[in-house]
Amino acid sequence: MLWDDYINSYWRDWRTGDRSGDRDRLDDPQWLAEWLERHQLPAAAPAKPEELQQLKELRSLLWEEVQQLAQGIAPDQALLDQLNSYMTAGPVIRQIVRKPDQPPELALLPQQSGWGQIMAEIAASFAGAVLEKELSRIRICNNPDCLWVYYDDTRNRSKRYCDDKLCGNLMKVRRFRARRKAGG
Repeated sequence: MLWDDYINSYWRDWRTGDRSGDRDRLDDPQWLAEWLERHQLPAAAPAKPEELQQLKELRSLLWEEVQQLAQGIAPDQALLDQLNSYMTAGPVIRQIVRKPDQPPELALLPQQSGWGQIMAEIAASFAGAVLEKELSRIRICNNPDCLWVYYDDTRNRSKRYCDDKLCGNLMKVRRFRARRKAGG
């Protein structure tokens, strides 16, 4: 999903807890260009410093809200108003589009290619999750060194880590070593 991938653009060293390895991938033009392409977002030019600051402010807003949602606190009207203000900057039109070897589908096509449009798409993605998905499934990885955001789509709602093979395995090893140390 667009919104959680965006929030996770702040990378933490999930293995060691060493905060010196943290980095903001929004500051990396190559990563940002690849991210835009992966999500098919229109950007006419690299982000200016003030646009980059606005992108970071939006990410902070969404991160703070995810922390509230993970604690079971429902979104308030102030958040919805803020999301609306971001979405206003990104007009779209409805159009029927056909992709090769697929049936036609209704799509919302952006009308601009600036960073305001991109922030509108991110805000709309988050608003869609808040309004249409189960809020209790929006989670933060239980690895205290990771803290990535994800949507728990498992049937029994038991997912505790952003990736069971990475963070899940790391935490399992840490618990095992702690038990061995305490017992030995």
